[in-house]
Amino acid sequence: MQRLFSTFADGWPGGGILLLRLLAGGALINRGIAASSSGAYTGVALPIAGAAAGVLLLGGVWTPVVGVLVGIVEAWIAYTQPAMQPLAIMLAGLGISLAMIGPGAWSVDARLYGRKQLVPPEP
Repeated sequence: MQRLFSTFADGWPGGGILLLRLLAGGALINRGIAASSSGAYTGVALPIAGAAAGVLLLGGVWTPVVGVLVGIVEAWIAYTQPAMQPLAIMLAGLGISLAMIGPGAWSVDARLYGRKQLVPPEP
């Protein structure tokens, strides 16, 4: 995972990436909950898959892979459900953007795969 990004952005850029992850993840989860509580069983699988991806985006887990998955799922929703097209296109763009930008410093990915500083033990 570390090879995908030279650094994990922190400071203001990291805060912006965190905001993008929160908005995209929240919208995906909201759509999944709305689809599952609508009572219609047709077309529920994709929004629920999107909601699961939204949970991973919120935490910044496997962000490049999940971002591409969100882009594919939302592009398919935009193609098959014309009524949902504007929101689906926006979420697909956010997912692909997050896949390209990376998770940022405030993410699980940064904690797991970020650069570690090795400190020698004190004598």
